Amino acid sequence: MILNLLKKELKDISCQSLIVFTKSSAGKDRLATIANSDLSKKYASLLEEKTISGKALEAVTIREANFGGFRNLIFIGLGEDKDLDQEGLRQAAAAAYDALKALKVKEAIISFDGVKGTTKEAPSFVKALAEGLTLASYSFDQLKSKKAKVTTAKAKSDEESEGQKLQIHVVSRAAQEKSVKAAFQEGIITAECVNFARYLGDMPGNLMTPKILAEEAQKAAQGTKIKVTVWDKNRIIKEKMGGLLGVSLGSSEEPRFIIMEYKGGKTHQKPLIFVGKGLTFDSGGISIKPSAGMEEMKFDMCGGANVIGTMLAAARLKLDVNLIGLVPSTENMPGPSANKPGDVCFARNGKSFEVNNTDAEGRLILADALSYASEQDPGMIIDAATLTGAMVVALGNIHTGYFTRDKELKTSIEKAAKISGELVWNMPLTDQHLKDMKGTYADLSNMSAGKGAGSATATAFLEQFVGEGIPWAHFDIAGTGWAVGNRLNYCTKKGASGVMLRTFVELAKSYE
Repeated sequence: MILNLLKKELKDISCQSLIVFTKSSAGKDRLATIANSDLSKKYASLLEEKTISGKALEAVTIREANFGGFRNLIFIGLGEDKDLDQEGLRQAAAAAYDALKALKVKEAIISFDGVKGTTKEAPSFVKALAEGLTLASYSFDQLKSKKAKVTTAKAKSDEESEGQKLQIHVVSRAAQEKSVKAAFQEGIITAECVNFARYLGDMPGNLMTPKILAEEAQKAAQGTKIKVTVWDKNRIIKEKMGGLLGVSLGSSEEPRFIIMEYKGGKTHQKPLIFVGKGLTFDSGGISIKPSAGMEEMKFDMCGGANVIGTMLAAARLKLDVNLIGLVPSTENMPGPSANKPGDVCFARNGKSFEVNNTDAEGRLILADALSYASEQDPGMIIDAATLTGAMVVALGNIHTGYFTRDKELKTSIEKAAKISGELVWNMPLTDQHLKDMKGTYADLSNMSAGKGAGSATATAFLEQFVGEGIPWAHFDIAGTGWAVGNRLNYCTKKGASGVMLRTFVELAKSYE
């Protein structure tokens, strides 16, 4: 898909299809409004019949309308004006994209004016529009036989040749304003990086091993200011990462530790560090998972994929901030050398832990990554992981649960999530949760001694590997990392979502 932002009058444009937004009005007898006076007159009967109601995500297509220079018309509902926010427009944009796909056209105009009344709001809403269209354009079909070859270098949205790509031109009177143009491009770039993270997550485990994931990060960083360093198994052993090494022992695929460094801020600025769990496949190890649904465990690296995407977005947006992205990556398999329940391993910071369930492996590889992160004198650490089934029970696939004891960081996260439109929920973390993670034969156990609060006790385990005084937050994306298409129409039904990447970019933008 190709997206453009243009300053033109609709009367001066000829195109296959025109998309215009509509809004509903409060009260039973009040009619919807169309953001174009000529169309309001032309289709007054459809408004009176409430064929066009303006309700959120309503899509009404009129083929062969022959309105001005446009052959087809698509009306997309935004709901009531008082309720419209950027996320509402993001989803409306996805509805518009789906309507265009159904029409099978190659070019369309979207009339942006009238979405929101004030000029001040234009940048954030045009950004949301660009994000929604770009996110909706993502599809993962590289492995189907109709494709000429398997593509592993980057995500593809509408992989047709350049001349066959869907072209969408967003027309606005504010198109030439610097803030609007910048916001539009930011929306495209951020969403493209989300799509890349989705691609990494959607690839099956045999085609997205730790080695391949590291190579993808290196390829994607080419041409940016990101420096990528990859540690192999021998270096991981040398660096005393006993958690990452221990989890990897049951697999024939060697582990990798991916380090991405972006220096866009001042020399003295302490880095903001993102850490992402990179389990490219999780069988559960010796504590093997049930077979039903195990194929979804290719998504156990979505935290790592989304951190990689965050780093790419920051670099492409040229943010004035120092960032480090860390991704410990391995498979968790039940091979002959695999960790056994009861084994004791030592993390990089010297703390020991009993492996009382080999399926609680994410916290083990994150322990080493958080220890390493703490050594880098960071100003803040943020981690993301598909960590616990308990989080799915608690919040389903609607909210991402996050944990932090730092009040200022909590405020920053809430502000960033509000801007990004991603739903988060602050979860409790106390010393009582840590008490449940004390080991019998080692410092810690990777399983709680109590019942319930599985996400909080797992977080309490992770906290033991974060340096004292470092602001830190943990995001458990087990419920929102994939299969959220029933909630968000710009996500595929079963595939990776790229969740929290947009929020992480906002955190990076506000970091000082």
